Amino acid sequence: MFSTATLTTFIVAAFIMVAIPGPTVLFTIGRAMALGRLGGFLSILGTAIGSIILVIGVALGIGTVIAQSAVLFTVVKVLGAGYLIFLGIQAIRHRRDAANAITGAQPKRSGHRLLVEGFVVGVTNPKSIAFFLAILPQFADLRTGSVPLQLFVLGAIVVTIGVACDAVWVLLASAAREWFGRSPRRLEAMGATGGALMIALGAFLLVWSEKPSSV
Repeated sequence: MFSTATLTTFIVAAFIMVAIPGPTVLFTIGRAMALGRLGGFLSILGTAIGSIILVIGVALGIGTVIAQSAVLFTVVKVLGAGYLIFLGIQAIRHRRDAANAITGAQPKRSGHRLLVEGFVVGVTNPKSIAFFLAILPQFADLRTGSVPLQLFVLGAIVVTIGVACDAVWVLLASAAREWFGRSPRRLEAMGATGGALMIALGAFLLVWSEKPSSV
């Protein structure tokens, strides 16, 4: 389906783009800092599922419709940004839950809820929409088979790279959380910092005006 040279070039380009901290990276770091390693990994899984939905949408042409409509793209951006701000506020409000974990009281937050929250962030991420629409079609070849299938495979590669990079961020962030966790006050501050990161990210997305080019 793809030549070795094409696939290698795409993987290198995808890694460079994914490795640069963006919305999902900052979201994942914020979750790991506020909720620990498990919370970070569950958030990664949720954002990955959301990203796969975006890949399927792009592959089937739905993403193109969104990209060509300023109104729809703005709606997606505002919803995603607003949800991040909401999660950040909640993290700050409940920052003492993280401190309570030190004494054995675990925050009441189900894995299902963390997955759903991560999914919402992943599927409404305008940077991902822009990336998938701008990059994936450039590596598709009309002569080598189904274009939707090619786009899906390329998108799946990006998501896989993203999961691997995010996992590294989670390990680093959770390690820092454990160090701060030696003091309940430090851990409260860590939870608040994670919330502040999500609020800042949401605010950034609200004012981010870049619109993906049409394909």
